[in-house]
Amino acid sequence: MEYYSEASSWLHFMYTTFCFFFFAFTFFFSVFAFLVFILRLRPCCDCDVCRSYLSGSWKMEFDNLSDWYTHLLRKSPSRTIHVHVLGNIITANPENVEYMLKTRFDNYPKGKPFSAILGDLLGRGIFNVDGDSWKFQRKMASLELGSVSIRTFAFEIVTSEIKNRLIPLMSSIAGRSEAILDLQDVLRRFSFDNICRFSFGLDPGCLQLSLPMSEFAEAFDLASKLSAERAMTASPLIWKMKRLLNIGSERKLKEAIKMVDELAHELIKQRRTAGFSTQRDLLSRFMCSVSDDQYLRDIVISFLLAGRDTVASALTSFFWLLSQHPEVVSAIREESDRIMGQTEEQASFEQMREMHYLQASVYESMRLFPPIQFDSKFSLQEDVLPDGTFVRKGTRVTFHPYAMGRMEKAWGPDCLEFKPERWLKNGEFMAENPFKYPVFQAGPRVCLGKEMAVVQMKSVALALVRRFDIQDAVPSRAQRFAPGLTATVRGGFQVRVHERRQHQ
Repeated sequence: MEYYSEASSWLHFMYTTFCFFFFAFTFFFSVFAFLVFILRLRPCCDCDVCRSYLSGSWKMEFDNLSDWYTHLLRKSPSRTIHVHVLGNIITANPENVEYMLKTRFDNYPKGKPFSAILGDLLGRGIFNVDGDSWKFQRKMASLELGSVSIRTFAFEIVTSEIKNRLIPLMSSIAGRSEAILDLQDVLRRFSFDNICRFSFGLDPGCLQLSLPMSEFAEAFDLASKLSAERAMTASPLIWKMKRLLNIGSERKLKEAIKMVDELAHELIKQRRTAGFSTQRDLLSRFMCSVSDDQYLRDIVISFLLAGRDTVASALTSFFWLLSQHPEVVSAIREESDRIMGQTEEQASFEQMREMHYLQASVYESMRLFPPIQFDSKFSLQEDVLPDGTFVRKGTRVTFHPYAMGRMEKAWGPDCLEFKPERWLKNGEFMAENPFKYPVFQAGPRVCLGKEMAVVQMKSVALALVRRFDIQDAVPSRAQRFAPGLTATVRGGFQVRVHERRQHQ
């Protein structure tokens, strides 16, 4: 027994010592990596921008980093700034955006730094690759998403989800005087149900009245969040070392991705066994052209990420703006009543095409609050942007749709106002130059799902605006965004819901 006790104590001592040195090593390595990162970039930069970024002093005046960047870009004569400590050139100049996304497209790929950040989650999916792999997926996706049958399928799913889940859920809350609903959470659930049914033929049922949360949705959300957090570390060496040691956030990310992988591969296996040639979902369509199951998983997960968070983000900001502008709500209702009458039926695709003011409202909302606030590329070779900015090889160059929508030079002195009328000419919707309004990107990488996303937004907006009055429960609060791949409101969007009188 004495021998056993001594051996046990010795093992405990060794284990404790190992843990101490392990965590000490991890801590000092992180500090070292941070210092190396700063020194490697700009060891002596003491400009106002870098000093404010490193000290965080910008937070004293601005709610969001994007608002601070907007302020700096508005002051810049070229609408381009340098954040030296990040090795980042940020621009809100449409000529620069066109140059990056179209004229010199080949010189500004997503690049290896971006691909590494999202590589574990997206793999070789279309949003995480360049070159031949991107061209192959782009061509395949263009053929599928451009077909009438797939668009009809997508519209049927949206219509069904609105009628059978979204409206009943909102009705169950309406009229309860003390009830407050997180509309952002509801819209994220709605979007997740839709994109899962469209991509996989899987219905997670997140928007049922009990508001259940599926394990897949939780794992997918966590994987997206933790992948985005990699981009905020002081140096990629930090998260790469944590991944190597399988500790902290990287361990959680690995577990979340494992759950996503297991479900995706099980769905692919089942679909191959049952047959896919007669199915209408995206996975089944891609299976006709791709035999590599891992590649299939990467492709569909990429569409899942893009289709879920962007639509939910855009709709959240849309309803936040409507809560502050009742005159826009009235105009949408008047237009829809003129085209649809007083029916409680949902609008058809053809009817929505006639609603120019609704289209203008959706686009105006995304001008002020784009779902993806900024996007970065990495220069393959030295270059000079149209505004004269010199770009070193390997430099990160970011175009900033959030800031671009707030540029007085582009949108006029009323650029901070929510005015759908700016998109109308003689009562008809008129699109803007996509390089002035790169909400859906532009050039060769323009969003293939753009039209389906807009139809989904208009369908939800119209269904809820015609039936409910939605009021911000905290009307004086500004939107503050949580770090992530898309614009997510920190703390959600709390609302009170009331059914309109003619619908009671």
